[in-house]
Amino acid sequence: MRLEQAQKQIAEAISRKDMLMVIGECYVEYWGRAASKLPCGKRLLLIKGDNSIAIHQNRLLRPTNYMMDARISCNIEDSALVLQAKKTNPKETIKVLLYSVDGLHSYPIRESADLRLFGSERELSDELMQDLSFLEPGLKPLNQEEVFRKGVVDILAEDAKGNIVVIELKRRQADYNAVMQLKRYVQQASKIKGKNCRGLLLAPSIGKNAMELLQNNGLEFYNFEFEIGNPKAKIKGIEKKQATIDKFF
Repeated sequence: MRLEQAQKQIAEAISRKDMLMVIGECYVEYWGRAASKLPCGKRLLLIKGDNSIAIHQNRLLRPTNYMMDARISCNIEDSALVLQAKKTNPKETIKVLLYSVDGLHSYPIRESADLRLFGSERELSDELMQDLSFLEPGLKPLNQEEVFRKGVVDILAEDAKGNIVVIELKRRQADYNAVMQLKRYVQQASKIKGKNCRGLLLAPSIGKNAMELLQNNGLEFYNFEFEIGNPKAKIKGIEKKQATIDKFF
């Protein structure tokens, strides 16, 4: 493809905010927080409607160079088609010198709905808010995402004896930090509510050091499994664990 023809099509695609793919022989320079040069070679340039540009080689998933929210221009200089992306804050520039264009395609892809994540902690928390009695009889939810000075509690509940129950939910193995987080929430809930307070940590599993810390602080652990489906994730079952520390060695 002639460079003059490519320059016209690229400029039109950028103005329309199309998704643009250009394959050709190019040399790349970058100035900004560092500086780099990419020797001449055949590469893929990907320009999107959000004013992002990425230069890909035929290896690795991540681009070799990229810039988000840039001001992109396209001109003919000497015997090269020059694509230049600039930002002012921070000050950065990517300059691509295309010496030949083997392929050029643009597509008017419009924005669609955002990705919905299934199996998030919030989604699992939503399901638990419907019914906590299968954890233990008489356990009822009071509030979800209760804001404390030291963080946000996933679920605040009350047990059959009127004790406040702080429930912290983790979708992966609970670690030392998760136990410390629950401990802080329980201490703060006791001061705010003026009642006896229990702490429940819910997770698919727990590390041995975390389990030891949890037991030493009088907190409780519940093991659960969930399956990710569409349109939502579902908790498969919950089992209260009163395991000894020896089990984790």
